[in-house]
Amino acid sequence: MRRNHSTRRAIFVLESPWNLDAGDANRTSVMPFIEGVGKFAGDVEVFHANFYDKSSFKKALTCLAKTKYENALVYIAAHGSEKTIGGVKTHDLLYEVSDIAKHLNVTGVLLGACLAGGDTINMEVYTEGSNLRWCGGYSASVSWLDGTLLDCFILARMLHLDDEEFEDVDMIIAALAEAVAPFSKSYGIAEKNKKQKRLDQSVEFVVQATGRGKLPRTVTSDVFNEWDNNQI
Repeated sequence: MRRNHSTRRAIFVLESPWNLDAGDANRTSVMPFIEGVGKFAGDVEVFHANFYDKSSFKKALTCLAKTKYENALVYIAAHGSEKTIGGVKTHDLLYEVSDIAKHLNVTGVLLGACLAGGDTINMEVYTEGSNLRWCGGYSASVSWLDGTLLDCFILARMLHLDDEEFEDVDMIIAALAEAVAPFSKSYGIAEKNKKQKRLDQSVEFVVQATGRGKLPRTVTSDVFNEWDNNQI
């Protein structure tokens, strides 16, 4: 008998093998962390697939994205560079996510990869005209565990936004600020050009509110200005 899914939210995890050391035979994965986010939320389904190149990413995303949810997020987890994630050009991955977001109510995409989030131009380009309301990523080389934990906070918070909140750019910014608030913005979470980088120098966020005429824009400084309001 066919089972009808009752969950309202989902996280689609697309991960490339990490090979963090010589003995890492697909041992390292973000999945235990993201499954924890899903279980904590209660009504969130978590789907996972590996990708190895552009073709396998498209096939993996198509395979995972079968059901429309009230709020679904895509999390791409892999090694990155300033132009690639998992060896695939970042704009190619964002194109695929943007295209599928129109049909499956994917509201956000998080690039869990070093350096790739610095390409805010492509993040804005592929957010515009799609169902995406936010996109985030790292603009520096972040340590694996620190970055994964921060990603969990961001995904967990952004899952709870509803249609009304997505109409207000300030509410999206506030949600992102709440997600990063447990972390010190002056913490040296990353490195770039052999220099340690603060948290507020290492991540980028692009936001596009719902509505005609609303355009995407980079709001990183707004997020960290709002960060102050979450401290006591």
